[in-house]
Amino acid sequence: MRHPVSTPTVGLIGLGAMGAGMAQSLRRAGHVPHVYDIRADVAQAFARDGGTACASPAALGEACDVVVSVVVNAAQTEAVLFGEQGCAATMKPGSVFVMCSTVDPNWSIALEARLAERGLLYIDAPISGGAAKAASGQMTMMTAGRPEAYAVAQPLLDAMAAKVYRLGDSAGAGSKVKIINQLLAGVHIAAAAEAMALGLREGVDPAALYEVITHSAGNSWMFENRMAHVLAGDFTPLSAVDIFVKDLGLVLDMARASKFPLPLSSTAHQMFMQASTAGHAREDDSAVIKIFPGITLPGSK
Repeated sequence: MRHPVSTPTVGLIGLGAMGAGMAQSLRRAGHVPHVYDIRADVAQAFARDGGTACASPAALGEACDVVVSVVVNAAQTEAVLFGEQGCAATMKPGSVFVMCSTVDPNWSIALEARLAERGLLYIDAPISGGAAKAASGQMTMMTAGRPEAYAVAQPLLDAMAAKVYRLGDSAGAGSKVKIINQLLAGVHIAAAAEAMALGLREGVDPAALYEVITHSAGNSWMFENRMAHVLAGDFTPLSAVDIFVKDLGLVLDMARASKFPLPLSSTAHQMFMQASTAGHAREDDSAVIKIFPGITLPGSK
């Protein structure tokens, strides 16, 4: 096991909406990140302003003390770790793998054990806050891991997030808290869409409705954020419908294991699945409003 390094070398895999901002935050904090993205041109464009574009997760892992993975799901995480050019085989003993995806907590717990067999440390570290907060270093990380892992990675976590919650000394708690956050996020978006749809059906001016609700007790962060997309008629995906098909599915899977009832989560999940099947899978998650019949959305012709 290596001793913690004073300035660990960091690599980030996945320069999507969140990962790109996190890499920028690392660079702004004075780190020189190695980056990898399946889109080589994206990694190269980032590196032009500082940093190193790597040709594979394996090359990145070999160069770094801490590897931050910001991919979509567990399957992609498996690929970047254990695939043909995976980083697990090249990371040095004592290095830290920071997993930022929303996944089944039991899978995260098992991953910690798999990496420990290779002498690698692990932090279960799902993230929240959206692309803008990721870019400004103001996002939230819900983390859990062994103290030895934090001893190496803490300065990098602090560079990427305004709030780094340490929720346990082993993997799992971070993913559980993230899934509960996603329960609320998904239900709030579905409820916001239902409320706006009812207003449209009843002939209420949608802009006026939005103004009143965002200054009243019925407001939520999701109503304020997502119904602005509906008013603009802009369903460009910042977070897609299918993200909540996946995440609310994870919510229900976790609860099903202990036979715990989640009636609102179940309904919201069905709403997102209906929107996905209706052709809106890759649209912004606010497009769940499109499942409601008999309404004309703002911006529609």
